Amino acid sequence: MISLGKRLVVEGAGTAWLVFVGCGSIVLNATAPSPGPGYGVLEVALAFGLALATATYALERVSGAHFNPVVTVGFAVANRFPIRDLVPYIAAQILGAVAGAALLTYVASGRPGFDLAASEFGANGFGDHSPSDYRLHSAVAIELTMSFALVTANLLMSRRSVSRSVAPLVKGGCLALIYLVALPVTNGGVNPARSTGPALFVGDWALDQLWLFWAAPLAGAIAAGVLHALLWGKPRASHCAATARHGQAV
Repeated sequence: MISLGKRLVVEGAGTAWLVFVGCGSIVLNATAPSPGPGYGVLEVALAFGLALATATYALERVSGAHFNPVVTVGFAVANRFPIRDLVPYIAAQILGAVAGAALLTYVASGRPGFDLAASEFGANGFGDHSPSDYRLHSAVAIELTMSFALVTANLLMSRRSVSRSVAPLVKGGCLALIYLVALPVTNGGVNPARSTGPALFVGDWALDQLWLFWAAPLAGAIAAGVLHALLWGKPRASHCAATARHGQAV
């Protein structure tokens, strides 16, 4: 049986990797010298997707590879994750995101002229802080809808009938597709931990707008979990026990 402590360390490490690689593709390349202004939407989306896929391949058998509070909440609502581990998992994910953002701050500060506030540090936002000036209602719609899609994909790909060699690629590909759509609107959230890490370093407007990047994704996750439970029903008790033992969603 894999202990809760080991699973929490893995969840924190995986979330840190996701934040460092994904947000790093925005922050570090945005300050790159000429001729290019940095990575575009496609490259950033691929960075987030590949970060999730690689972390899932490496760590899924230990913790279930959630790396995102909405995934954990969605699995709990769908009766495929023990409620007692919900808060510890989310706490570990937030701490991991903060650690990833801290490492990114340290690396980015090594470039002369780097301004944390001016770069917006990959933080999520809407209105004046949306990459394309999308308003609040657009941000709510994209964060809720895409979180619903992400949790649904994770639930379906984590069923026992799905090949473990294929599932991480599908999860990573789903996240990349989501970010292709979400990046111009909110800078790509769909993960409250990923949103919280950079926001704590940017402060000011990023913290003021952070509520949306918790509320909308969690609403989408709950809807996905409820729908999955209605369509597929509760798992057998033995499956729930296996989840607790191995730290994996069945």
